[in-house]
Amino acid sequence: MIAWNSTPVPVLDGTQSGISLFDTALQGPAPLGNLPEQSLYVCGITPYDATHLGHASTYVAFDLLNRTWRDAGSTVRYVQNVTDVDDPLLERATAMGVDWQDLAADQIALFREDMEALNVLPPDHYIGAVESIDWIVPIVEKLVDRDLAYTVPGEGGEPDGDVYFSLDAAAALDPDDTARWFLGQVSHLDVETMLALSAERGGDPRRPHKRNALDPLLWRVARPGEPSWPAGSLGEGRPGWHIECAVIAQQFLPAPFTVQGGGSDLVFPHHEMSASHAWAAGGTPLAQHYAHAGMVGYDGEKMSKSRGNLVLVSRLRQEGVDPAAIRLAILAHHYRADWSWTDGVLDAAIRRLATWRRAARSATEQDVVEVRDRVRAHLAHDLDAPSALAAIDAWAAAQPARTGGWTGGRALGDVVDALLGVRL
Repeated sequence: MIAWNSTPVPVLDGTQSGISLFDTALQGPAPLGNLPEQSLYVCGITPYDATHLGHASTYVAFDLLNRTWRDAGSTVRYVQNVTDVDDPLLERATAMGVDWQDLAADQIALFREDMEALNVLPPDHYIGAVESIDWIVPIVEKLVDRDLAYTVPGEGGEPDGDVYFSLDAAAALDPDDTARWFLGQVSHLDVETMLALSAERGGDPRRPHKRNALDPLLWRVARPGEPSWPAGSLGEGRPGWHIECAVIAQQFLPAPFTVQGGGSDLVFPHHEMSASHAWAAGGTPLAQHYAHAGMVGYDGEKMSKSRGNLVLVSRLRQEGVDPAAIRLAILAHHYRADWSWTDGVLDAAIRRLATWRRAARSATEQDVVEVRDRVRAHLAHDLDAPSALAAIDAWAAAQPARTGGWTGGRALGDVVDALLGVRL
């Protein structure tokens, strides 16, 4: 699958001194170190709806990490998936009366356009679930052979043969190994909360014949009217959600890779289960660190299609909103914070962008150095974009209203582009 285009990132003088990031699994800040190579996996979209502000906020957040690493001199290996076959996509296509593949293709194309407009750096590998099936099948077969996965009989009209992962068996692997996976390692949730979230977020804890109610689906055998693919001993079907990301990540990144990123709604079950699959399949942790972006609402309510309150990036662009202002509106909130989109948030971002563009005309060489160093310092501490924006605001407010100084303006623009991804 092809990702989107990007413009070259300006290379700045000097370098970032070091980065710390809040690690969900560690429940505290973790230094990432200045290493020659860093690796990042960010869970991608299920393409049944256009890019809303919640999606955009997550990808802008981890774009900041990508840019901060690059500014520190690291080569970044970045992978993102697309869950281009899954129940929500199939259900939406049926409801709309369209082919599921056409719906997925349209929404993936729109997502690419939105990411390019928001100046989000593309992944090195942009991989769909469908194209990863040939990698997934042998892994699931291996788990079944080792009794780390099992099939369940059908009931209530369901066919025999769905394959589930055994969480208990995975947790029992190498009990003396301090690097082993255990349930709750990423999320730190109690079982009661896990059961509730599993039911809410695509799991099936009440499915009969499972060894553990929380055991996640690895392979769904074919049903009438659903797409399916041949899978050797597993029988025709399609992969579960969590195994998709675990396999794609291990196909293209080191084991373990540096940071697993995504929205906070992916902590459980998705990232918890993906980590379990990677551990069981390869004997190594999935990721060294787990980082999560907050949720975005609208006027104080949860943003969802059922409420009819999705704020779509494409719609804002169609209305003539500068994508740089959209990005600034997102950056005004710390990436880990839950926040709400309002007209006021956008208006403030539009004003801020105009102020920065005017002030950039007055930038001197010393101004560029000072702004660069302040922004770097704030981003080094858990990607503190709001403080970085405030530092630029303070500098801009002190600038005289004059024209000229375009060389300095371009240099300041390079700083803001390279570190924050905002084009002046």
